Amino acid sequence: MTTADGRLERWERLVARQLEAAPYLLLVVSAVLAWQNESQGRMLTLGLAALAAVWIAVMSRFRAVYVIGLVILIGVLCTRSIWFASFFAFTGYLHSWSHLRGLWRFAGVTATAAISVTAYQGGLPQSAGDVISFLFFTAAIVAAVGLFSFVGEVTTERSAERKRMVAQLEETMRENAGLHAQLLVQAREAGVFDERQRMAGEIHDTIAQGLTGVVTQLQAAVHARESDTDWQRHVGNAMTLARESLAEARRTIHAVGPAQLESTPLPEALDELTARWAALHELRADFTATGTARPLHPEVEETLLRTAQEALANIAKHAGAARVGLTLSYMNDTVTLDVRDDGSGFDPLLAADGGGFGLTAMRKRVTRLAGTLEIESEYGGGTAVSASVPAITRRDTGV
Repeated sequence: MTTADGRLERWERLVARQLEAAPYLLLVVSAVLAWQNESQGRMLTLGLAALAAVWIAVMSRFRAVYVIGLVILIGVLCTRSIWFASFFAFTGYLHSWSHLRGLWRFAGVTATAAISVTAYQGGLPQSAGDVISFLFFTAAIVAAVGLFSFVGEVTTERSAERKRMVAQLEETMRENAGLHAQLLVQAREAGVFDERQRMAGEIHDTIAQGLTGVVTQLQAAVHARESDTDWQRHVGNAMTLARESLAEARRTIHAVGPAQLESTPLPEALDELTARWAALHELRADFTATGTARPLHPEVEETLLRTAQEALANIAKHAGAARVGLTLSYMNDTVTLDVRDDGSGFDPLLAADGGGFGLTAMRKRVTRLAGTLEIESEYGGGTAVSASVPAITRRDTGV
């Protein structure tokens, strides 16, 4: 067994232990918060929490019976304190999906989601608006859990299939030592790493950003509904983002490029992206293209589009900007995308040391094409992101 194999197995064992301990940790956190914030029936709440812990430890092998009892206990505990809906209810989602099969998975997830939404709303819906809100939030939770679980299963299946293929190759080539064995290990590690990097990048650039937008729109809908304004528009935006995220998830699984570039030139795709982002976030955003536009290699166009998406997502989450500008510049040997905003800015050195996955993924995409990514920003002075990549055309590569 190689050092890389040993590290991978240790990591998998660590993750497995964490998943086993997660229900108990969530239960303890919920019980402690309930004890601190609830003054009535504390001992009864602790007794029910202890019963739930025993149920998880003893009954988990019985699958369907276990999940039914778990969902009932979650419902009872949620009537004692909303903290159980905030934390321990996640156990219902995880174990419904892992212990059940087929449509029964969605039944368990739906029951848990309905209990959680009811707890957050303070009881069963009383009006038509409450019923619509209850059904929508329940459906959104079920869709999100199903989507992430499905992507996780696909990734796991691909990893398992890759391991089986590697095992067969190792059996066939066992007699060939030295260089053959070394090349095999390197190819396996590179394949696993590249696939994980591709899936992680695509999930972040599509699903994660889409779900962030869904959450933002749902929060806006809740606030708008409380003030009796146009909350239906926010709900409509959330539904549109959810559908787009589902479509992008399917495209990611099948390793298909962005839908925006299938039949639309890059400048038009970026113009549409900018306009939609501006309408969604109610901010001014302008797009400009300079130079002679020409069809570029698909990877070049996808890199620039994903860079624009990530930059706009960062502006929406962190910048607090009032105006945004995007410029696509076609030059002889390079093509450059500049994204500027007049927001709060940040320290690029701190971002380089502890930045999130978005900036890292953006930089990796650009450098993979032998390009450069430059970020200029200062507190109170806005931010400018510039991505330059070689202007490789389709004609140059025969694509």
